[in-house]
Amino acid sequence: MILSKENLGKIKAQEELIIPDVSLLSLPERVLQFGTGVLLRGLPDYFIDKANRQNIFNGRVVVVKSTSSGGTDAFETQNGLFTLCVRGIENNNTIDKTIINSSISRVLSAREEWNKILECASNEDMQLIISNTTEVGIALVDDDINSNPPVSFPGKLLAFLLARYKAFNGSNESGMVIVPTELIVDNATKLKAIVIELAKRNSLDEAFIDWIGSANDFCNSLVDRIVPGKLPQAEQKITAEKLGYTDELIIISEAYRLWAIETTSERSKKILSFAKVDTGVIIADNIDVYRELKLRLLNGTHSFTCGLAFLSGFRTVKDAMNNATFFSFETDLMMEAIAPSIVYDRLSLLDAKDFAKKVLDRFRNPYIEHQWISITMQYSSKMKMRNVPIILKNYEHNGFVSDALAFGFAGYILFMKSEMNEQKEFVGTLNDKEYKINDDHAALLHSIWKNNNEVKNVVQQILSNQILWGTDLSVLNGFAEKVAQYINSFLEKGVLESLQLLQSNKISA
Repeated sequence: MILSKENLGKIKAQEELIIPDVSLLSLPERVLQFGTGVLLRGLPDYFIDKANRQNIFNGRVVVVKSTSSGGTDAFETQNGLFTLCVRGIENNNTIDKTIINSSISRVLSAREEWNKILECASNEDMQLIISNTTEVGIALVDDDINSNPPVSFPGKLLAFLLARYKAFNGSNESGMVIVPTELIVDNATKLKAIVIELAKRNSLDEAFIDWIGSANDFCNSLVDRIVPGKLPQAEQKITAEKLGYTDELIIISEAYRLWAIETTSERSKKILSFAKVDTGVIIADNIDVYRELKLRLLNGTHSFTCGLAFLSGFRTVKDAMNNATFFSFETDLMMEAIAPSIVYDRLSLLDAKDFAKKVLDRFRNPYIEHQWISITMQYSSKMKMRNVPIILKNYEHNGFVSDALAFGFAGYILFMKSEMNEQKEFVGTLNDKEYKINDDHAALLHSIWKNNNEVKNVVQQILSNQILWGTDLSVLNGFAEKVAQYINSFLEKGVLESLQLLQSNKISA
């Protein structure tokens, strides 16, 4: 039995399975969503569905996909229904629940059904636009908005807004709330600027261009939830037998969820009413705090530890977190080194440590296979963007760089020690096995290691390289000495034993 509207009533009720009432499939269309990806289905559509079940948002989603149907489409066959398996750890409790999501009304192909998409602009109930077109989707390209359809996402959005403007004679009340979720800073601000520039290039009326800026609320947002996608093949079969139906669209996500939306508009807050049903939706005048927390405590911790974990022999994040020594290091790194270094007037130490606890829960999630080698991609740029500001703040606050930060930096430098293989790729070696280094600065680090016999010279050249860091890290008193000492310990004793020595205060610079 396949998941569909017709079969909803045949699905047997189970304690861990949430089945929607069939009446929810008749709710009006209130949202236009650009993208069919698993992040949108696992986060914004999750919140909308939850609100619908509590009789709050009461609206469904029209999804725009950029590709053609290509035969029978699972969304059409399943009437937009899909299963979301939420699995993880939250407040030290294991979360394992399954939800049949009924938020999607229909999926339209931009290539084949553009006119139907534009017809949605005349729907008075439709007031919200969501997007996730990847980071390259928010880019300015020459685009003819009269094309069927326009090439770019901003072009499609502009064409829709023009149709909306015409349908409602440019009334302020017809303006849309536009919330992009692409993972770039100030995503809505950039999208708005591109849309207005495209309008000018297409020689559209000044009155319409003014309406874009004044009647529509472009809201910067930050999303954070790991949604790996489909269940593993073997688990799909077991889950289908347990649920009593098959679902081609079934996906899994972690329990943690965050959608921070930036707006000062009371009208927008009313339209975003689904925020009332879940603390994971945050509507604020400024979302910089949430971006800082995610960037430094989640992403930054990964960047400080991915090299260490990989060189310790751990394949996945959960493997490392199951090791008491490594778990203790991760905890100390976040709580004692990073959290105090990111505090400012709008971010308290208490809030930073509370977020860190949630990150630890996420890292321990037994259901998510997050490989350390994947996290090391573009290691150098991640260290610069995420962690150099932490190191500088930490030094400014303490007068020295904390041991945990220096230890993590040492892991980065040793991970980047490489040789060039026959394919002209830079590879490191761990336990006589090669690993590929995917980093734009791999050649530079390779050269520094190759041309220096002593670790202290390698460290000095890397830390002082302003091309890498935008500053000279070697001038931080005692930092280079600590990093060199830790690398020598790694080479002599191994990373994990060195970590044990660090925690017992038996290793020092």
